[in-house]
Amino acid sequence: MHTMISGFYGMDSVAATGIGSIEIARGAGASLTAPEAIGGTINMITKEASEDQIQIDLAAGELGYRKASLMATAISDDENSHLTLVAQYDNRDQFDGDNNGVSENPKLTNSSMTIYFSHDLSYNDNLRLRYNQSNSEVFGGPVLGDTVFSVSDALSSVANGESAQLFEDNDVRNRYIGQPWETTEWVKTDREELSASWLHEISASLNITTNLAYIDHVQDSFYEGVDYRADDTMLYASVRLNYFLNDEHLLSFGGDFRTEEMRSNSRALSKIDNYIADSFDYTTKGLFIQDTWSPHQDFELAAAIRFDNIQADFVDPSKPGTEIDKNLISPRVDMRYLHNDQITSRLSFGQGYRAPLSFFESDHGILDAGKGYIVAVNRPERSNSATYSLNFDGEKLTSTLSFAYTEVDHLATLTHNTAGTPVLDQLKETASVSAIDLALSYQVMAEWSLSMIAEQYNYNDIFKQSFAIAPVERRVTLSSDWDYNGWDVITSGTWVGSRDLSDYGYQGFNRNDATAPKSTAAKSYITVDLKVIKELSSSLNVYIGATNLFNYNQASDLDSPLMFHENGAYDVIFIHGPLRGRSAYAGLRYEF
Repeated sequence: MHTMISGFYGMDSVAATGIGSIEIARGAGASLTAPEAIGGTINMITKEASEDQIQIDLAAGELGYRKASLMATAISDDENSHLTLVAQYDNRDQFDGDNNGVSENPKLTNSSMTIYFSHDLSYNDNLRLRYNQSNSEVFGGPVLGDTVFSVSDALSSVANGESAQLFEDNDVRNRYIGQPWETTEWVKTDREELSASWLHEISASLNITTNLAYIDHVQDSFYEGVDYRADDTMLYASVRLNYFLNDEHLLSFGGDFRTEEMRSNSRALSKIDNYIADSFDYTTKGLFIQDTWSPHQDFELAAAIRFDNIQADFVDPSKPGTEIDKNLISPRVDMRYLHNDQITSRLSFGQGYRAPLSFFESDHGILDAGKGYIVAVNRPERSNSATYSLNFDGEKLTSTLSFAYTEVDHLATLTHNTAGTPVLDQLKETASVSAIDLALSYQVMAEWSLSMIAEQYNYNDIFKQSFAIAPVERRVTLSSDWDYNGWDVITSGTWVGSRDLSDYGYQGFNRNDATAPKSTAAKSYITVDLKVIKELSSSLNVYIGATNLFNYNQASDLDSPLMFHENGAYDVIFIHGPLRGRSAYAGLRYEF
């Protein structure tokens, strides 16, 4: 349901309310019907009604935090029809840790509404319909109520022209004195999703599922004087058959079709001679088959292969022809072995692909608008991966040890040519990352459980070139959940290890004359979250809590993420720590 253009800002508006389950599959091509996952797949499944119920959750707190959510479920008397209604609104104000008038973390306002309906047409037929409408607005830069009065005032201040300097003494650590538009980044997203799924049981051993989906995703944005609007529509259709060949073999096979049209425009960029619009048409056609072999209850092997034809055409007049027209074969193998009642091994190998279409905005490339753009992508990103996990499920202790390795060819990246023009390009060498993580959960007593997750990621030098923001390399999270006599206390602490930011190409200065260089040694840090829930009745809970309890944030405890490049250009990409401080909140949840 989410394409590349909606994966960056569109995910902000996905409501946590109403999610029935979350499926996570690691590795390239991890989903049989979603091969455009070069690293893995996350599937958030809307809750299906199992009873007549209404849940209301209201909360408010520091930093403008507001949340209101509603979920209502109903079942018909004959239990053939199931209806789920979900609505959510949430807001967070800007955060300015060093009080210089420019926010390190933007204002976020999201709203969404979902209708999910499932109906058994007969004993052999089920129809499911889902409609989602969501809106998201992100505003960063000048602090509202301090540097500027409103969003509209910030956008309209372009008419005032450029200021002589942005900060007092040209230092990002000092007070902001420039025009509001010169640090304004504003993104408004409107999204609609409509999908239908029909399951028909032909016989006891054969069923067929037909899916249709239509998505319209509109992004309207403003980046420090540059306007950019993108309208992305997608149509998806698939047919999948499941055939129980015998007690040992389940065959899944079918095909899918997807067409996507993205059209962008920008008044500011269109005035530049060498600007190339990133509008495109994208079509994929695929066939897939998978055999799940279960010779006995302790062993299962699923071997799948996909055949895809992908065509990506940048439609700017300066880009004649179809840039990408490829036939791809993508295999996937998953194995599961039960060593005994408590220990399970899982091993997977897979290959995936992704067309590098609309990625430059997430790389902050659009901010370098004075020199235009060059689109130089002509191949799909291609990934290979292997994952292994060992799971132990005991009476009190549960643990999972995982290893994963992924390599990607032709990974999309933002570079510059000798004239300084941004180039939407692809890496010529293979990027790779390996990961190891351990998850532990221990039930100390009936009322108290502890958990830990430790992670280590190792990126090769090629992969590191593709990051605009340095990723986490080492992280440990410790959690405690104590539930006793109507009280539930949930605490968690997260440690993030130090990093050498120069590995990721970080270079910046606090002053616009290329003096006062920023440190490339990112220190380790710890954040703590706390939530206390009190059950007042079987229907009503009240709670208080705080995220980032000890208010640790990069701007006040380390260094501002704002920076100047060596040429004196301003940017906001020196990020390596928490950008939002403590947010305490209180709320209630009512269920009937």
